[in-house]
Amino acid sequence: MPGPVGTAPRHAVAVSPPPATEAPAPARPRRRRRYRPAALGWAAFFLAPTTLGLGFFYMWPVVQTVYFSFTKWGPFGGHQWTGLDNYRAIVRDETVLSALRNTVYFTLLGLAGIPISIVLAALLARKGRRGVTAYRALLFLPVVTMPAAVAIVWRWLYNGDYGLVNELLSHVGAHRTYWVSDPNTALVAVALVGIWTTVGYNMVILMAGMEAIPRHYYEAAEMDGATGVRQFFAITVPLISPSLFFVTVLSIIGSLQTFDLVYVMIGRTNPALPQTRTVVYLFYQKAFIENDRGYAAALAFLLLLLIVIVTAAQFRLQKRWVHYE
Repeated sequence: MPGPVGTAPRHAVAVSPPPATEAPAPARPRRRRRYRPAALGWAAFFLAPTTLGLGFFYMWPVVQTVYFSFTKWGPFGGHQWTGLDNYRAIVRDETVLSALRNTVYFTLLGLAGIPISIVLAALLARKGRRGVTAYRALLFLPVVTMPAAVAIVWRWLYNGDYGLVNELLSHVGAHRTYWVSDPNTALVAVALVGIWTTVGYNMVILMAGMEAIPRHYYEAAEMDGATGVRQFFAITVPLISPSLFFVTVLSIIGSLQTFDLVYVMIGRTNPALPQTRTVVYLFYQKAFIENDRGYAAALAFLLLLLIVIVTAAQFRLQKRWVHYE
C-alpha cells in the first residue's frame, strides 16, 4: 500500500545527487621574464662591434660636419665659431645655385636609365631565352668596375680628335663634337656614362621582381585575349612596383652624390666645368682646394638635408603607385 502522503514508497530507489563539478583552477599570473645579467652582457658583446662602427664611422662624422658648418677655418688649420655666416654665404653664392641646378639636371637624366632597365629585364626574363646568364654578367660588369676606370675609358671614347664615338658617328654624316669639352654636351655625356654604369644593377633587381610574379596571372590574361604588351603594362609593371620604387630611391640618392665621373672626365681646367660641376664636386673644391672647410661642411649638411627631404617625399608618394601583394 502506498504510504502516507508526503512519504516515499518503501521500495523506492534512492537517487543520489549529481556529483558537483570541480571549479577550474585559477589561472596562474604570468611572470615577467627576467633577463639575466649574463644574457644582457653577451648581447652587448655581440652588438658592440656594429654599434661602435656605426657610431665612430657614421654618426660622429655627421656630428662633426654639423659643428664645422658653423665655423671658419684658417689656411694653416684652426677654426673659430662664426654662427650662420656660412649658410648666409651659400644662399647668396651663384656658384652653389649653379651646382645645385647641375645636380638636379643630372639626377633627372639619370632616371632615364630606369625604363631602359625595365625593358632589358623584361627581355631577359622571358621563358626559354638563351644566354641569359651571359647577358646578365655583361650588363652587370660596369657596376663592379671602378668609377675612375670607367671615366678614363669613356673620356677616351668621347675624345673629339680620335675618339671612337666621333669615328662611328662620322659614318652617318655627323659632325665632329668635343663631347666633354663643349658646355652644351658635357653634362649629357657624363649622365649617359652614369646611366650605363647603373643599368645592370637596376636590371638585376627588376628581374628578381619579375621572376617572383606568379605565372597564373599571365595564364588568366592569355585566356582573356590580352597581348604581350597589355600583360606587361597591366600585370608586370604594377607587380614589380616595389622593386621599381627601390631602384628609383637608390638612383636618385646616387645621382645627387655624383662626384667621380665629373672629377675624372671633366677635370679642373675644362671649360665645361661650370656647366657640369655638382654639389659634391663643389664640396671637394671648397674643402681640399680652397681649404674653406667650414663652408664645405655647410654644403655637405645641406646636401644631406636635400637627400633626406627627397627620400621622405618618395616614401610618402609611394603609397599612390606602389602595390604590395
